[in-house]
Amino acid sequence: MTAYLHSVQSEWIKRRHSAAAWLTVIGGTLVPVIVMCIRFYHFDLLAKQNASADIWVQLYNRSWQYMGFFLLPIGVVLVTSLITQLETRSNAWKLLHVTPQRFTTIFLAKLTVILVMLLFFFLLFNTGIYLTGVLPALFVKGVPFPAAPFPWLKYLYGNGQFLLACLPIVAMQFLLGLLYRNFMVPLGIGLAGYIVSVIVFQWKYSYIIPYIYCILVFNDGFHQVIRPVSIYALAAGYFITFCVVAYVLYINKREKG
Repeated sequence: MTAYLHSVQSEWIKRRHSAAAWLTVIGGTLVPVIVMCIRFYHFDLLAKQNASADIWVQLYNRSWQYMGFFLLPIGVVLVTSLITQLETRSNAWKLLHVTPQRFTTIFLAKLTVILVMLLFFFLLFNTGIYLTGVLPALFVKGVPFPAAPFPWLKYLYGNGQFLLACLPIVAMQFLLGLLYRNFMVPLGIGLAGYIVSVIVFQWKYSYIIPYIYCILVFNDGFHQVIRPVSIYALAAGYFITFCVVAYVLYINKREKG
């Protein structure tokens, strides 16, 4: 366990030198900032909106409209690919593998850092939504604080759905990043997977595509679709399967990275 924690700490330090850290921060705050700017632009509506009983539902739906359909899956593709291939871009895989660490420890540490950054993104995003609701009351005279209490449980449930929905993308990009040296290969496959998902998301069998679940979760919030199998069970199954395949390929790869 100590070796694992040290490895995670090392991977966490390394990711500070990549664009992944900035992408996570920008991705988590961009949509709330845009929504807040729109609210301030229409300042004459702020008092009425904040007095509404469903203000937090409005902000949640408006924010996830942009995030769930586009920015979240694309951001996961980019960040996962960047972190997985930190050593590839600096040609440091051999240096990493001569350190006194098991390959299993390295594998789990990299995956852990990716998942922690994903959780950090969700934390930033939801903090941004909350501030979008309360900041107008602090800066605009006559605007009350939101009348409705912040629905923590509903937000946790909704975010949990999106988190589970993007895990197959994490695992697939992690697998591809470990498999290929060229950064553009996993990036290209990930973007292609997302584009295909957008094109076919209304197809009745679209739920078999691992890149599509963020889109389906958002769409189901407005138009519930009955499917023969739960998309969350499929997402969890894809995540576990891709992680196992990635681990087996990584451990048995003759020239790792």
